[in-house]
Amino acid sequence: MTREEAYEKLNKVFQEVFDDEEITVNDATTANDIEDWDSLEHVNLIVAVEKCFGIKFNIGEVTSMKKVGDMMDLILAKNAL
Repeated sequence: MTREEAYEKLNKVFQEVFDDEEITVNDATTANDIEDWDSLEHVNLIVAVEKCFGIKFNIGEVTSMKKVGDMMDLILAKNAL
């Protein structure tokens, strides 16, 4: 899976979780950039991403994600296995 293909899927996940079809994320996107992205929605987002990509994040990985690019790096690494 290319980074572009993964972002197509990830954008759909963000749009569904935050119920906003206008959301488009990139490597630099952070929680500060999306109005409803709070700690509860972060948990919902992680679960939705795991389900969409068929992966599991450990707690260390979840806490290390500071921006969407960090999440994408982990998604691609886990899908390469």
